[in-house]
Amino acid sequence: MSEHTLPITLKLTGKCGLDPRASALLAMQASHFNCDITLACHGHVVNAKSVAEVMSLGAMHDDLVDLSANGEQAQQAVNALIAVIQRP
Repeated sequence: MSEHTLPITLKLTGKCGLDPRASALLAMQASHFNCDITLACHGHVVNAKSVAEVMSLGAMHDDLVDLSANGEQAQQAVNALIAVIQRP
């Protein structure tokens, strides 16, 4: 059975936003789930499993990002990635 989550808007609370380290952590965590995961910011939508694509968003501290997932483990993925995105 396929799940789909509505986009959830989150504020980046980390001091450096989605810098290379945070982007790698997010993509690594996202790759553990059997679903498609997207992240959107500044009008761009990217594959959250790609470090390069996540970094290309240029998302900084206090920016808003939209997270959504589609597939078997969509809700579990979103729950896990919320923790990564909102970490200090």
